[in-house]
Amino acid sequence: MPKAKAKKKSVVKKVNKKSVNRKAPAKRVAAKRAPKRVRVKKVALQYIPWSSVALEDLNPLLQRQFVVGQEIMAARVLLKKGCIVPKHSHHNEQLTYILEGALKFWIDGREIVVNAGEVLAIPANMPHMAEALVDTVDLDIFSPPRADWINKTDQYLR
Repeated sequence: MPKAKAKKKSVVKKVNKKSVNRKAPAKRVAAKRAPKRVRVKKVALQYIPWSSVALEDLNPLLQRQFVVGQEIMAARVLLKKGCIVPKHSHHNEQLTYILEGALKFWIDGREIVVNAGEVLAIPANMPHMAEALVDTVDLDIFSPPRADWINKTDQYLR
């Protein structure tokens, strides 16, 4: 009988698990995924007339009221002529909108007078001070809310 031809054996290479480079990034096919939903705490709607917010006396020339939201704070600040807000800075971004009167600011090496109907945008951590040139009402918006005002640890104003 003739000898049968030897079948070619397929060679399967065994891989030693220890020799595999696990640090090499694996090629992955980008799968389309739905964006993860972030649970956001529902915030209650607030309607607050300024007349319902008590005026806080900080010194003889300075009073304020404020309303706090989740990520923002609005303050109505009443300054008598000559009131000085000492030099300070905070990590909060600030918008100052003058409703009545005028404030002179010393900020970023400049003197800026902000009159009724005008807005000053103050970046976070920028030292500034102000003086009321006449009796003034201003609306200050802060983001995030001023914890020092909420906790009444703002000694520079008192």
